Amino acid sequence: MAETTADVRRDIELTRERMSSTLAELEQKLNVKQMVVDNPWPALALAIGAGVLLSGSSADVKAAAATATATKGASNKIATALDDVVAQLVGGFHSALDQRVSGWVEDLKGAIGASVSSGSPAPRKTQHYGVAPIHDLPDGPAAGIGNTPTRGD
Repeated sequence: MAETTADVRRDIELTRERMSSTLAELEQKLNVKQMVVDNPWPALALAIGAGVLLSGSSADVKAAAATATATKGASNKIATALDDVVAQLVGGFHSALDQRVSGWVEDLKGAIGASVSSGSPAPRKTQHYGVAPIHDLPDGPAAGIGNTPTRGD
């Protein structure tokens, strides 16, 4: 008996549906989270039992000893290499930050009309842009404030 392509396609679709439903059932049965939610006390007993068995086997002590033995010589080399890498990173970061801040300072100086240095930064001087102590004003504190004449004009 010869099957048509429509029959084959129908059989394939039915097989897909059966497989999808079977996979959904398996996922539901193997959902550990749902099993714990549905049966919390047996799950807790199982966890405690597994913990007691593992603690009695001292597998953690054996694993720690093997790890310490395997990394004994390498730890000093790695620590030195890591120290060098960190020192280079910090030095590079410091240099980049210093250049960025110096650029901002130069931009700010240019914006306020101060002299912009070129090359390496000059030693810092205390400058007061447009601000002077009150006693240094020509005619006392009120000089130049408002429209009041200050020299008998």
